[in-house]
Amino acid sequence: MNERISNHHIEIWRGFLDAHALALGAVERDLAAAGMPPPSWYDVLWSLARAPDGRMRIHEVADAVLLSRSGLSRLLDRMESEGLITRAVCASDRRGAYAVITGEGKGALRKMWPVYERSVAEHFVPHLGEEAAALRTALARVAESARRADARFLAA
Repeated sequence: MNERISNHHIEIWRGFLDAHALALGAVERDLAAAGMPPPSWYDVLWSLARAPDGRMRIHEVADAVLLSRSGLSRLLDRMESEGLITRAVCASDRRGAYAVITGEGKGALRKMWPVYERSVAEHFVPHLGEEAAALRTALARVAESARRADARFLAA
């Protein structure tokens, strides 16, 4: 596809990128001010807590938190050294591994949640206005398009 993008759409794209970076930075500052780990730790713990038996294959965690496999590996190393997760070998595929949330990880997630929630409530929610439903729909379509593109790329 070799279509030109309008300036209007480029401005929306830049606005999305700026809003994402700045809002995430605000959440990170709020967590740090409360003596807590960064949002990436919260995202891993939240994903694992929602997964069946509190475990996910490593590649599933990478997809859930949108990190490269190498970046996730370093993050999981740090989280494992803090006792928040463990790694378990996959019985059906000895080369595969699971990340598993620990009791300490669940406790850290519970401690982080009020700060995370307050930050999202301050820096994101009040600015959605009447367009919230439309924005959710549009972002879901963008995410689905990117997922399909990833699937095509990986299948090639």
